[in-house]
Amino acid sequence: MPVKEAFRLAEDAGLDLVKIAPTAKPPVCKIVDYGKYRYEQARKEKEARKKQKTIEIKEIRLSPNIDTNDLNTKMNAARKFISKGDKVKITLRFRGREMAHIANSKHILDDFAEALSDMAVIEKAPKVEGRSMTMFLTEKR
Repeated sequence: MPVKEAFRLAEDAGLDLVKIAPTAKPPVCKIVDYGKYRYEQARKEKEARKKQKTIEIKEIRLSPNIDTNDLNTKMNAARKFISKGDKVKITLRFRGREMAHIANSKHILDDFAEALSDMAVIEKAPKVEGRSMTMFLTEKR
């Protein structure tokens, strides 16, 4: 219907003419109380935000000469984080002369990922950044 006629109907009802879908051809309008409409929209947005899950990144630090029992403890911690739905960043820190043996230590991160392969997948492969090597794991879909 023509815009003037829609405005007249809204005025007669004592309500407002609100564009619901302004990008549609032709634009879709509704005769409603604007204050109530805005309140409903705010409530819908708030509900949507409530249902959103924020993904946290948990970090686990390892060293190149870590023992198997210590590694298993760290794996259990990572398993717990992943089961909660968080991403896990595994950092292998090199100190002093350990920097000379970076290539030999890559297997630690590979073993870590292999042990968690039943529930996690590698999101970002091991990469050397400065004095550390990092890898990201996320929950399997």
